[in-house]
Amino acid sequence: MSSGTAGAAKPSPRAVAPVVGTVLAFVNTRADGGGRQELFGDGEAFAAWLAEHEEFGGEGEFGGKTVATDADAAAARELRDALVTLLLAHSDDEEGRGEPLRQAEQHLRRAGALYPLATVVTAGGVELASPQAGVARVFGTVLAAVTTFAQTGDWERIKACRNPPCHFGFFDRTRNGSGLYCSTGCGSQVSMRNYRRRQREETGQ
Repeated sequence: MSSGTAGAAKPSPRAVAPVVGTVLAFVNTRADGGGRQELFGDGEAFAAWLAEHEEFGGEGEFGGKTVATDADAAAARELRDALVTLLLAHSDDEEGRGEPLRQAEQHLRRAGALYPLATVVTAGGVELASPQAGVARVFGTVLAAVTTFAQTGDWERIKACRNPPCHFGFFDRTRNGSGLYCSTGCGSQVSMRNYRRRQREETGQ
């Protein structure tokens, strides 16, 4: 997760940095009303997910199949859901405002203290990495990805879809950063619900 070198050109808003994929892979593990299943339901499910995602440590980091407890899975859900709340704030969604946002930011501050990052300096550049092992390293990797991408100035382009109950994380590629939905389908669903609500209000039903 390189933070780049001094004087490097800022990437185009339409270009997706590798760390964006790391963040989205982690947050897009929630169940929703569209058929996606909860991937962090328990320790076994969390370990199976980690085994498929080498960027979070994978089998090479842990010397075989990752061992994760139900408590680890619960911690993963809490970190993930706090990040989703921030991404909803980027989409100006009600669930990303006020008290939910305050609690999410507090949780992420605690996570930053629990999973500190180390600066790794080489001739090729500088990156943030977790000095911890095990599941703690996984959470540190997520925070390192968030921090690295936020330094590009495009952090607010990582959003969560405003269509409930989707809230799928996505990278907003629009030129002016005005995207609110992960797909045209979700946008159409919201437009149709709003249209039907207005009709009911006009007819008094």
